[in-house]
Amino acid sequence: MNNKIKYIIIGFIICTIAVVVINADMLFSDDNGGVLIVGFDSEFPPYGFIDDNGEYTGFDLDLAQEVCNRNNWTLIKQPIDWDAKDTELNSGTIDCIWNGFTINGREDQYTWSDPYIDNKQVIVVKKGSGIESLSDLNGKVVETQRDSSALAALEEDQKPLADTFKELIQIADYNTAFMDLDSGACDAIAMDMGVAQYNINSKGNPDDYIILTESISSEQYAIGFMKGNSELRDKVQATLNEMIEDGTVAKIAEKYADYGVPGALVK
Repeated sequence: MNNKIKYIIIGFIICTIAVVVINADMLFSDDNGGVLIVGFDSEFPPYGFIDDNGEYTGFDLDLAQEVCNRNNWTLIKQPIDWDAKDTELNSGTIDCIWNGFTINGREDQYTWSDPYIDNKQVIVVKKGSGIESLSDLNGKVVETQRDSSALAALEEDQKPLADTFKELIQIADYNTAFMDLDSGACDAIAMDMGVAQYNINSKGNPDDYIILTESISSEQYAIGFMKGNSELRDKVQATLNEMIEDGTVAKIAEKYADYGVPGALVK
């Protein structure tokens, strides 16, 4: 092996080590100043979204910011592709998933915080559609977000209901779903109650939509950490408990009350 090739190989090894070190430094540690990287869906209002100023905001991000403030940590709000959330978490790109994240059915897949919100999955339709109950969805086109709790409910406990649909379509985000509902491309949307209320209230014509009284499922939201990362979970949980006890969580929830947050704070 000539010297040129040796230097190329050595250079490659050094670069590889450098990348590993940089990635390791991005992982949460009190030793590096406490940088907490929170993964969230930036199109999941009111838990995580982009406000009118182009800033990432939302109920869960406000909670995360307060947790970081109390621990002298720096919060990095990291928008992620929801379909890739497990890859992001397991690779260390993010420290946790904090974004209206449902614990039900995923209990053994992550190390979880205590649940902090009770929520339910509902159906949204256009006013005057003639759809007034779940049974009226027979033969209708229903949309829901990929890998969502609503989809899980319709594929599992509510599968007999979903089997009556003309079609159950999975979409990337609920902005698309509402555009499809408005255009008539779909007849109904299955989604979280809080997200439904936010989207409806943010419309110029909120009275044009109806949330059916019957829900399709209920769930609890919690913070998901990589399996086994109980150390970080415990630090965040301890601070969150303080925030619940001193009324800070309820105060932050009031900010988003008009948008359907919370479904009900877990006491």
